[in-house]
Amino acid sequence: MEFEAPKVVRIAAALCIIVGLAGCTLPRSGPDKNEIFEGSVQRQGDAFVIEVNDRVTRATALVPALGFSSSFINAGVVGSDTIAPGDTLSLSIWENSDVPLLGAQGQTSSVLSEVQVDGAGFIFVPYAGRVRAAGNTPEALRKIVTEKLDTQTPDPQVLISRVAGDGSSVTVAGDVAGQGIYPIERPSRTLSGMLAEAGGVTSELEVSQVNIIRGGKTERVWLTDLYKNPAFDIALRGGDRIVVEEDRRAFTVLGATGAQSRVDFDTQTISAIEAIALVGGLNSNLADPTGVFVFRNEPAEIANTVLGRSDLQGAQRMIYLLNLTEPNGMFQARDFVIREGDTVYVTEAPYVRWQKTLTAVTGPLNTVASVDSLAN
Repeated sequence: MEFEAPKVVRIAAALCIIVGLAGCTLPRSGPDKNEIFEGSVQRQGDAFVIEVNDRVTRATALVPALGFSSSFINAGVVGSDTIAPGDTLSLSIWENSDVPLLGAQGQTSSVLSEVQVDGAGFIFVPYAGRVRAAGNTPEALRKIVTEKLDTQTPDPQVLISRVAGDGSSVTVAGDVAGQGIYPIERPSRTLSGMLAEAGGVTSELEVSQVNIIRGGKTERVWLTDLYKNPAFDIALRGGDRIVVEEDRRAFTVLGATGAQSRVDFDTQTISAIEAIALVGGLNSNLADPTGVFVFRNEPAEIANTVLGRSDLQGAQRMIYLLNLTEPNGMFQARDFVIREGDTVYVTEAPYVRWQKTLTAVTGPLNTVASVDSLAN
């Protein structure tokens, strides 16, 4: 009888381990399908859990629609050669005289750089006096200055050009080769022309956005749409600010996937199947293809459409379930659009939990057996 005690002890220890495991939570990447459904509004939770079908896919297929309003599109092209208050001019004057008015003796040419047009639209030119520049083209102003100087110096030759200033100029910043202030000239009086003047865009074409800030109002357009739709190549206005930047949207992928991370949008639209592919696909050793969930705060308008209701107000917590094993499951995942801030979560297969439980039970028992073997 004295040899039976150790066996009783081992059996009791095994039972304690099993009972203990039954009351604890094994390590895992997140909730399983049943736990997610338990948190649904249908079961007194705080989120709507919806199985994705073709109707849901259509109702949630919302993508960011960027574009300019009619006030921006219908703004006519400003005469690119018209001088405005705040413009900065450069005047080059040649005199046919050994004793010039403007330059040193023997110097036949003079340059008046950065002559700014004042608020009233005038500039001051030595010996020509106060000359009205605003409303004139550089060519018209050249004739005016030439006539005024002609009475004081023989056959003056005048060249006038506009440079970047506070008048008919724009600021270009962000992902462009040459940030700076540029005058609106004939080649650059539209948006695409000004971007070319600034050296072109340096960010990825597919995810670049062009923002126009005008009079306290900001509007934006996808760079690809700017070149596809001529209506978006709007006329510029003095004081416009152009900012080019990459798309900042992102979503998160968690659970039984190849990687768990925050993922930036690399195209204008991303589907659920593409989102999973971007992190290496489903983990074949862990993932449950019937339990792919998308967590999202959905606007009330879309939530009402999805649920067939009209009483919901404010953003709603929605959980969309994709079952990749259904006959059209892959098609639905391909068509379901991922949006900014979404969380894509893939649950673990049920057998994985049993495998973890089995490992947790047999591990200690094997240890006990090893210790017992050593003791014997």
